[in-house]
Amino acid sequence: MDTLTRMRAFIDVVEAEGFSAAARKIGRSKALLSKYVRELEDELGALLLNRTTRQFSLTEAGHTYYKRASEIVREVDSLADAVRESSGDVRGRIKLSAPRTFADAPIGQSLIDFAVAHPEIILEVNLDDRFVDLVEEGFDLAVRITRLENSSLIARRLLPFTTRICASPEAIEKYGAPERPQDLSSRPCVIDTNGRWLSNWPFVGENGQMFTVSVTGRIEVNSPMATRAAAISGLGWAVLPDFIAEPDIQSGRLVPVLDNWIPKGGGIFAVYPHRRYLPAKVRVLVDFLVQWFKKAEGDR
Repeated sequence: MDTLTRMRAFIDVVEAEGFSAAARKIGRSKALLSKYVRELEDELGALLLNRTTRQFSLTEAGHTYYKRASEIVREVDSLADAVRESSGDVRGRIKLSAPRTFADAPIGQSLIDFAVAHPEIILEVNLDDRFVDLVEEGFDLAVRITRLENSSLIARRLLPFTTRICASPEAIEKYGAPERPQDLSSRPCVIDTNGRWLSNWPFVGENGQMFTVSVTGRIEVNSPMATRAAAISGLGWAVLPDFIAEPDIQSGRLVPVLDNWIPKGGGIFAVYPHRRYLPAKVRVLVDFLVQWFKKAEGDR
């Protein structure tokens, strides 16, 4: 049994946070994975994992080994990808992080379309609204909805992004349309607790300076889709991503307000770590997303 196989088994166990979960994920037995990790520890002469019946944790040596082993395995896989790409054969597993907002919206179809178009690639999509550490957590790629800041990551913009502040026609008739952001402090609002700004909504003034307005309401949810539904039902004003709000704006179920006060410059980005060899499978996915969003924007 070679070291690389044992190394992969160890990485699988760490990333799945247990032998049983790793066995289910990769289709191997728990006993076999345990054997590989034990052999790796014997080879290294160091304990990598603390194992009990109820707990699982990395030792200090295990943390060090996992980080370097992950880098080595990625380099090996990248080299294999480069060879396969030259022969027109792109396959393997892509571990991707994306926010739930992305997957729940119609643009989440882009990932489904990619999986259909590339049956030889396994797409492992982890939905999480936090910004994961791509290198430390072993992700190949992340989709991020943000205003891009300085980063050690490489980013390709897929689509411009902004937010819209909307309410139903009934809410506007009942409470009156706000003429300036400060008016929202005296009107009912729907608070998305999953959003970055919570109840302090950001705006930009005529002088270009950012400021926030504190808002309140009778409902707080941690989902933009539920926020949208609450706004349509007349529960108040809501901050929504434009790609979620737009169909309801077009249909008249929601009415946008204060557009001139909304900060601009955001986008949906595909981001990935700097690497000596970018895996061909990751390049194929990024190129696919760029073209998918270009077509989607052209169809709007």
